[in-house]
Amino acid sequence: MKKFQLGEFEEVVMLTVGILYENAYGVSIKKEIETRLSRKVSVGALQSALKRLEDKGYLRSHDSDATPERAGRPKRFFKITALGKEAMQHSKETRNQLWDSIPDVALDVKFIIA
Repeated sequence: MKKFQLGEFEEVVMLTVGILYENAYGVSIKKEIETRLSRKVSVGALQSALKRLEDKGYLRSHDSDATPERAGRPKRFFKITALGKEAMQHSKETRNQLWDSIPDVALDVKFIIA
């Protein structure tokens, strides 16, 4: 189902929003991905992915109250929507089906020929 296709980074972002639940905002999402995956994430790439996911209806966002610590700027928090949950479930099921279809012998690798 093309409707529910997520790119690899989009899937990582969605999973991270789920992990962070009530504390999923830009900086916390970036830090969580970098910590869990030992992977650098640019702010621009993350913001683009969040916007795409929101445009697809997989995430929704809301702004917090402005705080003095943030020079009066609010944080934008993200939550997974029902459609986003369906997309994540589709992605998980697709990956599991692919993994389950690999014959054991295909992964019985003793060495790699370069």
